[in-house]
Amino acid sequence: MAEPRVDAMRNLVPRFVAAGVDYNDTQRLFARLERWDDWCREWSALAGEHEALAKDAAMAGHWISAGEAWLRAAVMYHFGKYLFYDHPEEYRAAHDAVQRCYRAAMPHLAWPVERVEAPYAGTVIPGTLRRPHGVARPPLVLLSHGLDATKEEYHVFGEAFLRRGMATLGFDGPGQGEMGFERKIEPAYEKVVGALLDHLAPRGDLDLGRVGIVGVSLGGYYAPRVAAFEPRITAIATVGGPYDFGDCWDHLPPGSRLALMHNSGAPDAAAAEAFAHQLTLAGIAPRVTCPVLLVHGERDALVPPSEVRRLARELGGPVELLLYPEGDHVCHNITYKYRPRVADWMAGQLQA
Repeated sequence: MAEPRVDAMRNLVPRFVAAGVDYNDTQRLFARLERWDDWCREWSALAGEHEALAKDAAMAGHWISAGEAWLRAAVMYHFGKYLFYDHPEEYRAAHDAVQRCYRAAMPHLAWPVERVEAPYAGTVIPGTLRRPHGVARPPLVLLSHGLDATKEEYHVFGEAFLRRGMATLGFDGPGQGEMGFERKIEPAYEKVVGALLDHLAPRGDLDLGRVGIVGVSLGGYYAPRVAAFEPRITAIATVGGPYDFGDCWDHLPPGSRLALMHNSGAPDAAAAEAFAHQLTLAGIAPRVTCPVLLVHGERDALVPPSEVRRLARELGGPVELLLYPEGDHVCHNITYKYRPRVADWMAGQLQA
């Protein structure tokens, strides 16, 4: 019988699949996984199978197959380190494997990936830029993820925008993915996005007069925060985002609380809860005057729908609120419904 913490992770299968993990691999994983201490090891074993397939395909010169297999491996290594902070050596090894596999995949995907590194506070913000085919100066969509995700996890979501003629930039800010090893969470996230846009400004292959940002989960706090202070943002969409993350504390499972402690640098749970209240849009939401699409699941157990309703009332510009009665947190269980809606809406706002 699996430990309770492992059983609880079964609820995340829709998230794994939405990020590109094969459903059959999730079933193989849980069939043989019983102890939390084996979480990273079992994920990494499955990821290693896909990495081996990638290497075999590359040896045969089958670069499309190789790129796709490396991408699957990268996402699976990512979930291997998911919330595995209590095993720092395994966490770091899985992180390194994510980077190894994703970078191997980058040139061989349907929309090749360009590595971007924007200077920021003595380090760099790492990003993954993709451009649509056949568009000289496409608009840009920034993909802002949440508390425990990485830019690699939202690679699949980004394809919805690329198919509609928009470029995408996934990135890890302070307390996230690669940058989490260098900097802790920055509530004033407009500093991060401002540095990214400054870095991209000299390029001639992006139309930075048309920039949207999509924020998922805690990224749904970051996106409105950025739009309130960064005039270069044309439109924003959020999925499962909070109004005040501190007000969500009682709804967060232990793993999410641990993630906030780790990524904020808080010494204990009480300090993490206090820090969560710094991630608030109170007094900030009215400053957002660009068009906003808010997407939320009525069954969201982490960020109650009351959070998005409050945000919708206080935003200073045009707002469209899209509530799915059956949607869970970030609506991972109905990505086929919300992702096309978000991409179509953003394409309309950015005139893609």
